[in-house]
Amino acid sequence: MMERFSFILGATDGKARTGVISTSRGEVRTPAFMPVGTAGTVKAMLPESVRATGADILLGNTYHLMLRPGAERVAALGGLHKFMNWERPILTDSGGFQVMSLASLRKLAEEGVRFSSHIDGSKHMLTPERSMEIQRLLGSDIVMCFDECPALPAAEETVAESMRLSMRWAERSRDAFGDRPGHALFGIQQGGVTEALRAESAEALTRIGFDGYAVGGLAVGEGQEAMFCVLDYAPDMLPADRPRYLMGVGKPDDIVGAVKRGIDMMDCVLPSRSGRTGQAFTRRGVVNIKNARHADDPRPLDEECSCPACRSYSRAYLHHVFRAGEMISGMLLTWHNLHYYQEIMQGMRDAISEGAFEAWEAAFHAKRAEGDIEPV
Repeated sequence: MMERFSFILGATDGKARTGVISTSRGEVRTPAFMPVGTAGTVKAMLPESVRATGADILLGNTYHLMLRPGAERVAALGGLHKFMNWERPILTDSGGFQVMSLASLRKLAEEGVRFSSHIDGSKHMLTPERSMEIQRLLGSDIVMCFDECPALPAAEETVAESMRLSMRWAERSRDAFGDRPGHALFGIQQGGVTEALRAESAEALTRIGFDGYAVGGLAVGEGQEAMFCVLDYAPDMLPADRPRYLMGVGKPDDIVGAVKRGIDMMDCVLPSRSGRTGQAFTRRGVVNIKNARHADDPRPLDEECSCPACRSYSRAYLHHVFRAGEMISGMLLTWHNLHYYQEIMQGMRDAISEGAFEAWEAAFHAKRAEGDIEPV
């Protein structure tokens, strides 16, 4: 029998916490940042390169994989882990968020969502039951229940209606998931930026019972201040002995602020997407490598970083290959960004374990406030 999913809480420092998620494919150290492998790959990275950055777990995308190459095909080829050559844990989202973004191509009903593929216009129906089936075929270790997520800002009545539909879908997801040793199902709290709706959602999810809980419906246009206001109370509404996952976040200061407020897991396309567009996240803030100021600079992107981009290449070279449209630009900058994100996670895990999170956070913000190094 496969090892059952478990979460062991470690040290706490204020609301910030460390822990270990155990799955049949290995352990995940929390707080954890999950690189996004949308279509079975973290763009511009080899799987072994992603692992070398310190990542314990990846996120796969149900919507994109169901459309191409198809969940049944992935299953026939041995499952997503084998298909993409990543033998460590994988979390798959439910497809709900992507379907939300297809407002002009979808029709929402109690049963689920009927939508047209953005690839070829083919018609599909995604329900809680079908989402669970797709994620089972993919073989993901952590499965997300199917939900509906309105873009913010939205009328409170709209958010409430959406949240209650998501809670009904959560119960159907739980029933369809069944008992799968070695695999976990997470519920998703909704409710926008309204505390009472968040509480109602948390109560409904806790009553159903999940292996972990996500704070959903944020990072969808509400801004950091509003997001942090929700995170000041939303994680506390969820069971303390289960992982808490903030979906789709975010920038480095978003991540630090979320961990400070009790979040254990995060994912975001930002490190890889920014890398491909010439943006690098460093200890001193964001560097736009396309800017002419870097053209003659022999120094590394970040002198304290040990990633290949910083260890072996100059800002001048990174500027050149980006301006020349060379693929190595996206590869090196993505590696750097993912490496830096994992350094942040390790720094927070160490600081929480030592009871020094507040001092670590102050140093993190102070360094960023200094700004980038002066041009040569």
